[in-house]
Amino acid sequence: MTRVSASFLPPVALDRRSGVPMHRQLSEWFRHAIIGGQLRPGQRVPSTRSLAKELKISRLPVLSAYEQLFAEGYLETFTGAGTCVAQSIPGGLAAAVDAKAPEPAEPSAPRPVSRLATLMQEPPPPWLANQGAFRVGLPALDHFPREIWSKLVNRHARRMPTQLMTYGDPIGYLPFREAIAQYLGTVRGVRCDASQILVTTGSQQGLVISALALLEPKARVWMEEPGYPGARQALQSVGAQIVPVPVDDEGLDIAEGIRRSRNARAAYISPSHQFPLGVTMSATRRIQLLNWAARSGAWIIEDDYDSEYRLAGHPIASLQGLDTDARVIYVGTFSKVVFPALRLGYVVVPRDVMPAFLSVRNGMDTFSSTLYQLVMTDFIREGHFARHIRRMRALYMERRTALLESIETHMHGRLDIIGAEAGMQLVALLPSGIDDVAISRAAAQQGVSVRPLSMCYADPPARGGLIFGYGGASVREIRESIRKLKSCL
Repeated sequence: MTRVSASFLPPVALDRRSGVPMHRQLSEWFRHAIIGGQLRPGQRVPSTRSLAKELKISRLPVLSAYEQLFAEGYLETFTGAGTCVAQSIPGGLAAAVDAKAPEPAEPSAPRPVSRLATLMQEPPPPWLANQGAFRVGLPALDHFPREIWSKLVNRHARRMPTQLMTYGDPIGYLPFREAIAQYLGTVRGVRCDASQILVTTGSQQGLVISALALLEPKARVWMEEPGYPGARQALQSVGAQIVPVPVDDEGLDIAEGIRRSRNARAAYISPSHQFPLGVTMSATRRIQLLNWAARSGAWIIEDDYDSEYRLAGHPIASLQGLDTDARVIYVGTFSKVVFPALRLGYVVVPRDVMPAFLSVRNGMDTFSSTLYQLVMTDFIREGHFARHIRRMRALYMERRTALLESIETHMHGRLDIIGAEAGMQLVALLPSGIDDVAISRAAAQQGVSVRPLSMCYADPPARGGLIFGYGGASVREIRESIRKLKSCL
């Protein structure tokens, strides 16, 4: 027999002033709970001793009620499992259990929700339903050092002090913030200390917090065109007005941004590896952007989502490291370099605006998982993080090469590759006139997840394309998926 694990008992309703004996009230309650499906067949029920203690009554009426329920066939006892709801309901009552409860009434008219929620409401696209090739943002989970990670998790789960099991610091666990600050200073050229690190549940929350802390409704914000849809959503969630600014082979066109909105309140950029085109912002453009922000009093939100994986040469230093006027908000995440379910990211915040960021953080979900912050602290300090990045960089070079070779072999002349030097994805432009959304939908039906480039534009582009995330796909999967994609084209 399949037994259902013990769970919380629904509230037991007893009327101590009623003339009905307590044991009869209890047996009636259990009958209704079993027939109504609140207690499932095979589910454990409390012992008579624990139930009497919970209800603050004598054990005798509980014993009497259980005896009656055993006699009627509602309860059974199994060795090693204790007292359970009977697997088969007494005759004549099974139909009552199976009978469907009446469906809740549908509202007679649409009920109001916020205007912003209505504007941002979109069904999940089919290319996000697959977790294989070529899901954007998915790392090589098959090569993650699970054994090392498990040992670190077990170490802290067994020894976790009581004070760390309570509510954590909204800004984040101090040793973890110290490890992040040291890592960013060494590898990314970020100038900060632990007091400027705000731990989040990922870069998306970091973007939302930044928007809420810095922007008023209708504030104008430069946004890369094409750009990251999640950033556009975060900015729109606070009612900001997006000003699309084109990206060329040097990154964001600063002169065009000034022409379109000189007094914009902020600019969102991904300078080390622009999403989705993959270009790196030139030194000239970086200086121009910083000078504009200093003159106009604007903020720069720097999204450094996967800069560790620049595959040609060394990683490019952060824009924040060049900032002398504390205008840059630096957003990072561990989702792309560790695994997405970790849900840990960070924001490097200028000291004078940290109180505003903390207020917003507090109003969201108070703090991130302390256990995973403990584990990531050791993962970084013991060198596992650096070794993992080095191994993944070599692996992603191999997978990128396999992808480029497969595209050349099976689609020679049909796709134009751009942005293949950095990160975990690249873009391939389609021939003019081909609908990239239709191609992505057709590919999704064959289990291939390619994101349409046009979804990253505010206005329809002159030429569509496909975004290939190759980090989470093996060489074999890459080759098989390109053959499937060829049939869609």
